[in-house]
Amino acid sequence: MQRKWRLRRREDFARTYRGGKSFANGQFVVYWSRQPKAEPFRLGISASKKIGNAVVRNRMRRVVKEIVRQHADKMAEHTDFILIVRAGAVGKSTKELERSVLHVLRKAGLLKAR
Repeated sequence: MQRKWRLRRREDFARTYRGGKSFANGQFVVYWSRQPKAEPFRLGISASKKIGNAVVRNRMRRVVKEIVRQHADKMAEHTDFILIVRAGAVGKSTKELERSVLHVLRKAGLLKAR
């Protein structure tokens, strides 16, 4: 994932959680807020210890980053968003995770209309 696409600072995460909107499904929660300096968008991924050990958490983050990278051209611009991995996502195939990520982003209105 490109460096400019990463949401990294604690203040950015806090602002998105505090002032943003959210939507969830069984595998993911997405928080988002409009941010003019996010060009084209910025993504943060959170995977808590509830979903497994470090190997599991890091794998989930890598898979989600790759899914977002593949669909970057469809993402809403000037938006910060945080994807939180839920325990329901562990053990799913990459194709199922891709469907789930796209579903939660579509329901949240974060995918461009085609």
